[in-house]
Parts: sequence; structure tokens; C-alpha cells
Amino acid sequence: MGSASLATQPSPAALLSSLPARGRRRLRLCSAPRDSRNRTGKLRVTIKAAQSGVNNVSVETLPDSEASVTGAAYGFRGATTSLTNEILTSSKKITLVRHGLSTWNAESRVQGSSNLSVLTETGAKQAEKCRDALANMKFDVCFSSPISRAKSTAEIIWKGKEEPLVFLDSLKEAHLFFLEGMTNADAKKEYPELYTRWREDPSNFKVNGIYPVRKLWGTAREAWKEILLTPGENMLVVTHKSILRALLCTALGLPPERFRSIDVNNGGMCVFTVNKRGEAMLQALNMTAHMYSDHTYQF
Repeated sequence: MGSASLATQPSPAALLSSLPARGRRRLRLCSAPRDSRNRTGKLRVTIKAAQSGVNNVSVETLPDSEASVTGAAYGFRGATTSLTNEILTSSKKITLVRHGLSTWNAESRVQGSSNLSVLTETGAKQAEKCRDALANMKFDVCFSSPISRAKSTAEIIWKGKEEPLVFLDSLKEAHLFFLEGMTNADAKKEYPELYTRWREDPSNFKVNGIYPVRKLWGTAREAWKEILLTPGENMLVVTHKSILRALLCTALGLPPERFRSIDVNNGGMCVFTVNKRGEAMLQALNMTAHMYSDHTYQF
């Protein structure tokens, strides 16, 4: 993978900004001729700036054939963050699925980590649509939350497959304490300040000294490690909306304050490519075409 190699010299952008106006006008970018490529196929680009006092600042990039699976930009250090902090045996593709419609979804109740909300008939049909939409895909393993609504969804999608179905506690939904089971209308009426904080400032939502959303970020990182360090190259993950948001945000380097910046529908799918360094690139967000047609995926 390529890397920016500027050990003791300023970057081209810094160099340009440091020049006086006349020097910037006289700046010219020169690329080396074809025969100046080195033996590894790297192309050396040299920036020469008049009146700058600094010459021959080089930036080397790897040819496309050696670029990271997450895209050429990921060849530069610091462009993204590893989800594993260790090298993987292979690149991976992760498909994330939100469970089908549950009883408490239908009744507009706060679900959280409760196991009392179960898959509805509509939710079961949504799970079947997910299964049919992924019929052309070969997965090495399916990971699921053990909580009923997600577990049932995973079992429907995975029915008849010989590959393992693994239940992870790190894929459980956020624990929302005494709000769980309450309708949203009642929670807003009985605990107006707390409910408003949960809806409008979730990263600072606190119950009994615990910040559920902030805690969810740590849980999501644990889940990513468990998933990515498992042998296989194509993984399916079935879980809940809040932990899905945390999985998406941690992969993209977004903090808990961005919790509500991403949404995933019941039965919606998201896809990540993860390179050997554990760096993730989002390829699809909340795909739902299969919910309204006989659409099948191949990615």
C-alpha cells in the first residue's frame, strides 16, 4: 500500500501556502518521465518552487495493482483507523442487516436490550425477503445478537445453511433501563427531560451514572474485533438499530455525538469492505430495494 513519504520535508500543500504570492504564481508541478520510475513501479513526482528555498519534495504512490482494497486513498497513513489493531489474514466483506419489524416497533415502544419484543408476522416476511435477496451470496459465517427479534431474523435468513450461526453478546442492543417497554409518548410525558436528552443529545443521555450510547461505542469495537478476527472473507451480521449505528460510526471514525446522523430501516442492509489492516470503507448504506421488490444482490 502506498504511503506519503515526507519524513523531514514539508508537504506540497504546506510548501505552497508558505510561498509569497509571486512564488505561488511561479510554482510548477513536474512529473518524472516514464523511464524515471523505480524498480517497484512507484512514480516519483517532484515539485520545484521558485524563491522557496526548498526543492525536490517527493511524493510516491503505489500503482493501482498494489493499492489497498478500500481504495487508493487508504494507502496514506492516518487516512483511517484500524478496527483490529492487528493484521488480518485476508481482506473481508461485512454485510450488516437490521432485524425485521418487531412487536414493540409496531407499538412505538422503547426497546433497548429487552427480550420481550419479538418478530411480528410482517417482520418474519421481511427476514424472508432478506434471505431471498442474498440467495446469490456465499457467506462463511453469520453473526447475530442473541436477543429474540434479531435471533429470529438471523435464523430465518440462515435456514438450511451448513455454515455456523454465531450469537455474540457484543451485538446486543443498548440497555435503556426503565424506559424499556414504555411507549415513546408515555416516556416523553413521564420523563420529559430524560427522554428529550435521549432523542436530541443521545451521547449525553445518562441513567444511574451510565451513558448507554457512549458505552455502545466500546461494545461496537468489541464486536468488530470478534467479527474480523474470525476466519473467513464474507460475513453476515444481524443486529439492532442502535448497535448498528455504533458499528457504522466506529468503522467511519465518527464519535457518539453523531449517533443520530445514520439510520437503518427494518431489514435494511449495509456493506463494508475491510482491508488486511482492519481499515473499513462503507460501500452501501441502508439498502432496502429488496423490501419492495424481488431484487437480489451480488456484491
